[in-house]
Amino acid sequence: MFKKILIANRGEIAVRIVRTCREMGITAVALYETADRQSLHVRLADECIEVPSAATFMDGKALIRLAQQCGAEAIHPGYGFLAEDVNFIRQCEIAGIAFIGPPTYVAQKVRNKLEAINRVRAAGFPTVTCSPMTFGVADIEALREAAAQLEYPLVIKSCSGGRGPGERLARSPEQLLRAMQRAQAESRAVFGNQQVYLEKAILPAHQVAVQILADGQGNLVHLGEREGSLVIGNRKVVEETPSPSLTPAQRERLWETAVAIARLFNYQNAGTVEFLIDETGQFFFTEIKARIQVEHPVTELVTRADLVREQICVAAGEPLRFTQQDVLPRGWAMLCRINAEDPWNHFLPSPGQIQMVRLPGGPEVRVDSYVYCGCHVPEAYDPLIAKLAVWAPDRKTCLLRMRRALEDFKLVGTPTNLPVLQRVFWEEAFLQGVYNTDLLAHPLPTEEKKNGHLRDLAAAVAVLHARRHEQGSVTRPERLLSGWHRSSRRLPE
Repeated sequence: MFKKILIANRGEIAVRIVRTCREMGITAVALYETADRQSLHVRLADECIEVPSAATFMDGKALIRLAQQCGAEAIHPGYGFLAEDVNFIRQCEIAGIAFIGPPTYVAQKVRNKLEAINRVRAAGFPTVTCSPMTFGVADIEALREAAAQLEYPLVIKSCSGGRGPGERLARSPEQLLRAMQRAQAESRAVFGNQQVYLEKAILPAHQVAVQILADGQGNLVHLGEREGSLVIGNRKVVEETPSPSLTPAQRERLWETAVAIARLFNYQNAGTVEFLIDETGQFFFTEIKARIQVEHPVTELVTRADLVREQICVAAGEPLRFTQQDVLPRGWAMLCRINAEDPWNHFLPSPGQIQMVRLPGGPEVRVDSYVYCGCHVPEAYDPLIAKLAVWAPDRKTCLLRMRRALEDFKLVGTPTNLPVLQRVFWEEAFLQGVYNTDLLAHPLPTEEKKNGHLRDLAAAVAVLHARRHEQGSVTRPERLLSGWHRSSRRLPE
């Protein structure tokens, strides 16, 4: 087992990895730059190394050099940054440093999205329909021809990304060029690669991913599925397991398909096999995410497995510690992404200082975060600042628990998406479990306010108005200036 691990990430995922390392008796080395000097992952790590700038997190050679200098035997990339970069994984292997994730030959197979889709289709599994080639900045005419053949609506997707940065929807030929430019710009900024391809859009759809774990000895298991169909701007905001859109028969078939696809690539370490499911219940393979995902806590809550621990053990050459028969998902779990972004201003990132933090608690409530009172949310990174996850024996109780936890969660100092999440958990379609990717594509209907809520709101506004207009210095009433009260208490001479 490793004695020291360099964590090539920051924020809440770095905190998550640090805690597992400490439980395993492994020295955790954190990286930080000026904006992150007071961050929680820096405070919790056993050792810390300051880097010149945020760009260092994308500099594979610099990270390997830092690992060698501090004596780290392995690097955990978390997600984002270099987590799926094939060149970085290869550099780690050449340098003799273990990469906590899939090996190069696996990452290379799944990283090329089009080749992965073609490989799965050739094996007889249903996949999304894609363009036969990728497109660069100068391939506008070829893009238009391919789009006409596939027919609209279409999704322009980054060859290096997934469903998120580098993805844009084009519903008509008039939207194609603008969508392509935006997708390429995002892909270049996030992944350093601006090649894109076209995918026939399935609208509306359910986004469902199956969590898998595999070791180097041929053992592979799944840990159930997660549904992430509530999206805003290509980013999932709520995820739950099990998926409410699947029947038991569909679920079993999906698990079997995911395991077979993972074996097709000889997959190792943690990853997810992702699918789109249409309104008829037919599912289509889209990609394999060769890393741990943001939403992994919901899987951990229902299976009681520590996915980061399993990642580390597999990377150290150990076999999986359980078989498929040992994986017994229980109950229901949900997760919300808490982002520092302004929901009233097109969800623009809102960096700044968090002045007050009140984290929710209670039975089966988990918060993965790096925020605390007085901490700073830097502008150079993803606006994700916390993940709130809850577990319950059934979906109804899980909904109520998450609703209560969201109401308990207080962050003061910079705008967050908490108000939107609180509103989602009152939406009837979500409560009934009949939602899809179309639910948050349009503004939610205005909620009718109850009299008690309006009364409390009026009282809060009145108190705020009084506090803002109260005088800041002590004054003495005029009736006390005459001195009558002193004379009335004076003893007779």
